[in-house]
Amino acid sequence: MPLEFGNNEKHDRSSHVHPSREPGALRRQDRKEGRVYTRYEDIQKEIEAYLEFDPDTFRGKVVYCNCDDPFESNFFKYFAANFNKLGLKKLVTTSYDGSPIAGQQVLFEEYDEGNGKREKPKALAVEITEVRDVTGDGATGIEDVKLFLERNPHTRTPLAGGGDFRSPECVALLKQADIVATNPPFSKFREYVAQLMEHGKKFLIIGPLSASTQREIFPLIKDTKLWLGAGFAKGNAYFSIPADSRRDYADGVFDASTGLVKFRNVTWFTNLDHGRRHEELPMMTMEENLRFSKWKEIRGKAAYDTCDNYNALAVPRVDAIPSDYVGAMGVPLTFLARYNPEQFEILGISDDVKNGLVPNMVRKGWQGKLDRPYVNGSRKFACLLIRHRRPKGERK
Repeated sequence: MPLEFGNNEKHDRSSHVHPSREPGALRRQDRKEGRVYTRYEDIQKEIEAYLEFDPDTFRGKVVYCNCDDPFESNFFKYFAANFNKLGLKKLVTTSYDGSPIAGQQVLFEEYDEGNGKREKPKALAVEITEVRDVTGDGATGIEDVKLFLERNPHTRTPLAGGGDFRSPECVALLKQADIVATNPPFSKFREYVAQLMEHGKKFLIIGPLSASTQREIFPLIKDTKLWLGAGFAKGNAYFSIPADSRRDYADGVFDASTGLVKFRNVTWFTNLDHGRRHEELPMMTMEENLRFSKWKEIRGKAAYDTCDNYNALAVPRVDAIPSDYVGAMGVPLTFLARYNPEQFEILGISDDVKNGLVPNMVRKGWQGKLDRPYVNGSRKFACLLIRHRRPKGERK
């Protein structure tokens, strides 16, 4: 299913807001419903990170793609093509009424009006419990799945609820699943994650990076119930889009030569373990940073700044976190991409201080605002408040 970039992603006063400006293409409501589609290679690269950590991550599991069009979805294509390699027990995917792409490559009879005409797609659930060599070429892959689906209409079930992930039919399928993998609508991201947590599901989903600081999502990260995935290469997420929506994207976002749009504020969210979240962040000591840091805000100073309003060290760059500082530190939100729960403890976020959720964090005598850190009288971007679990040398 397409990622939706609706108005409620522009600015939501009920949630934490990422301090960086989001590209106009994300802020603007797409006239074509904000349709962008995940590339096969990005799904493959992300899942390989989990298989490297645990080759049996998906073995014996029911995988549910509940925001996807059967077959055309690259999530479905990946899991179907690798069904046997991953050792899946079952693959289930659901489409939605009026899908713009469902049935374009596989003309299900449900979409055929006759005389070569294609009727408006109806919501379907497709279930696969095995993938055999149907083509007879000695291997199993997506062509075998294509033929199997075309020849076996019993694998497809109409959905009366329109394919909405909240419908009773889709919730019933969710309850049977072990792992959910998809790119849900961004405008419903918080509700979507809440449903996954309510039903205790493992998941691998794409969402807006700004969601990591929302009041419904951030506590899950803080309590290590959810974390960022391995991520897109160099932080650049590329998506394909329908030809009729190309003019909706500005230069620098849409590349006419590739037909892809690029966003830097999109990431993977998961509760499946992967090796990157156990990698130690390399750090220098405070003294070493003050002498050798590549950042002018640090190098050559006599000492790190402290926050005017928080009892915390002000650390302006993730790679300037001192390895030997014992107390609380205010660090950029981009730290989440390097967060190792064995190395650091997350105490909260700026708004948590304002809401009284971080004990002993307000500096004595401060009478001003608490929703952002202040350093030397200057209001800064929102920050995470963290501390070392095992500080080197325990310097205060």
